[in-house]
Amino acid sequence: MDLSIANLLLVLFVAWTAGRLSSRLGYPSVLGELIAGILLGPPLLGLLHADAALELLAELGIILMMVYIGMEIDPRELKRASRAGLLAAIGGFITPGVLCYFAVVWFGGTVMMAVFVGVAAGLTSLATKSRILVDLQMLDTRVAHVLMAGSLIVDAVSLIIFAAVLGAVEVGRVDLTGIALVAAKASAFFLVTIGVGIKVFPRVGRVLEAVGITGRTASFTLVLILALAFAELAELAGMHGILGAFIAGLFLREGVFGKERSKELTEVVRDASIGFLAPVFFVTAGFAVSMDVFTTDLPLLLVILGLATFGKIAGTALFYLPTGYGWREGIAVGAGMNGRGAVEIILAQIALTAGIISAQIFSVLVIMSIITTATVPVFLKWGVEWLRRRGELVRSGEDRRGVLIVGGGAVVRAMGRLFSRSQPVSVVDRNAEHCEAALAAGLEAVRGNALDELTLSEAGAAGVRFAIVATPNAEVNALATQLLRSTFLVPEISVLSSGDLLGHSALIQHLRARTLFGQSVDLLEWDYRVDHEQARIVPFEVADAPRTAEAFLADVSGSDTLPVAVRRGGVVEPYSSDAVLEPGDALVLLENVEDLEARKDAFDRMVAGCPVLDLQQAMDSSAFFGTVAEVMAPRLGLEVSELTAMLGERERQGSTVFVPGLAIPHVIVPGGGVFDLAIARCSAGVTFPGEAGAVEAVFVLAGSADQRTSHLRALSAIAQTVQGSSFEAAWRDAPDSEALRRLILGARRRRFPSAGGGK
Repeated sequence: MDLSIANLLLVLFVAWTAGRLSSRLGYPSVLGELIAGILLGPPLLGLLHADAALELLAELGIILMMVYIGMEIDPRELKRASRAGLLAAIGGFITPGVLCYFAVVWFGGTVMMAVFVGVAAGLTSLATKSRILVDLQMLDTRVAHVLMAGSLIVDAVSLIIFAAVLGAVEVGRVDLTGIALVAAKASAFFLVTIGVGIKVFPRVGRVLEAVGITGRTASFTLVLILALAFAELAELAGMHGILGAFIAGLFLREGVFGKERSKELTEVVRDASIGFLAPVFFVTAGFAVSMDVFTTDLPLLLVILGLATFGKIAGTALFYLPTGYGWREGIAVGAGMNGRGAVEIILAQIALTAGIISAQIFSVLVIMSIITTATVPVFLKWGVEWLRRRGELVRSGEDRRGVLIVGGGAVVRAMGRLFSRSQPVSVVDRNAEHCEAALAAGLEAVRGNALDELTLSEAGAAGVRFAIVATPNAEVNALATQLLRSTFLVPEISVLSSGDLLGHSALIQHLRARTLFGQSVDLLEWDYRVDHEQARIVPFEVADAPRTAEAFLADVSGSDTLPVAVRRGGVVEPYSSDAVLEPGDALVLLENVEDLEARKDAFDRMVAGCPVLDLQQAMDSSAFFGTVAEVMAPRLGLEVSELTAMLGERERQGSTVFVPGLAIPHVIVPGGGVFDLAIARCSAGVTFPGEAGAVEAVFVLAGSADQRTSHLRALSAIAQTVQGSSFEAAWRDAPDSEALRRLILGARRRRFPSAGGGK
């Protein structure tokens, strides 16, 4: 068997060129390789030809490709596959399979041929899913998650069914004895390979590590040995070697080689298979297509194509009904699952070689695969737009829970503590100190590279609803965001903006992410403030009509604050400017304490030293004035009875209740340079003459006539303080008198820099 280097060179060049062109158009490279084989091979132009050496490379290529597919599928994901994905997979597999089975029988095909065509028609390939779903901006939709789960199930199950078909062909007949023999051999194969994969593979890895054989080259050789061994076991069991290679790939994971080495080996196997050997297979597979099918078997081609498409979409929609998500969403899912691809072509080529199908049927299947794959972007876009117009495109955040934080600085750790009150939080950072600090704060922490899929997977990226990307490196932030969106389908991502506004804007627009904090921020400065206790978390509760977080922020924030979270119904989530806040919700800010201290004015200093009463029992105004006079009179140099009488007389002149629930009694006292304040909360309420409702908040002002400016500024400060939309709820919920004092000191209002007068 001689290898024609020129022929191999030409096949690889054609495969590479066609694959790149196909990828540029949004289709899998296998589609371009197949079409190139048909156009340039024997079916049309005859510029390329097969030989024994190419066939050997092609067969090795599909074995390696199945190892790679197995290594990419996490068996744990099969357990977590959604019920909707399972139903979609069953309906999308059985319905077109049954329809195409009867079609082949009706056209005179054998039972085995019909069974195989049914299996091929039921297959689903979503090799284009990431590109298509990103382009349609639907990675975070329920439809996308169902497509992923359905594809995963079909890919795994179809190989097992095909193995049974091959086993039945080997027996040569379908009877009870033959079926029992096939089942026994298959059961033995699965018991042995699964047992070895679970028990032996990890031990082999530990032994190799113990003796120092941990290099990538040696590990790759071991992968080839184990994969070929499993492939041979499959052959001995009467099944094709690709099933053994696939199962070997399932168990060749980080438990065998470790996380980093497993990642490297997956990439090496991918390069060796998809980059070199598999394209040889797909180009040469195109050689076997007969274009005569368009003249001799056109009715069969059209029937199989029509039934495969109709069966996939209708069957998926029908089986999808028990989910309660609606038949329209089922049609959209079916449209996305209608594409076939690499696995179908591999199985079809094996079936052709085994004599299960004829060259005409093989041609029909290849053409069906090309056409159905080409329709996926069109059909899926139509289905998604249909759901979107009807308001039925459901974002999948409800099915996910938790927050993943990329970057472990002080600010995001503080945010993580807030989120952890209501949901799981994990932190990913390469800095050991940051990870230790996160663990000390009660958060999960994974030390590693945020651009490594395995690291993000270990941190739970596949199941979180929110991601916060906040490293000091803008490029890392961009790449991590893309990975979280495209690979892990995280629905809601907030990304730190710290420099390149144009690039950041393009990033969040393309991946439908948000800007963390809603603004560009120097996070290192804020980390310093949090580390040195120069910043604090402050919630502002909504007490009035619903409005967006952005609009509410404009009312309560100062010049040196960061909006970090939204609290609603006991759940704390990352800040989103377009979140609609209802009464009872709260916007949580991080504010600069040092800045607040520097801005304190005379009223703040007065509040810091004034008496604050937290009264529980109900009382009338006379009793209240007597209680307040007991603490204020000594500070003013007056008798208690004297101040009580002044306050009562002022109330008789006119009510001091400014608005329902708030009173500001104020009196002029003898002397000069005197001004004082007392604050009181009466939970049961103070009743004032002529007022219908009781008062819960009272500010009592007493000053000499020469302190008119201080008096007016105090009135202004009180008015601005109580007008904050969150004041009433915060006043009612404050646990004690000191919390009331802090509430007033932290209020957002105009502050006068002059010292003012009085005490």
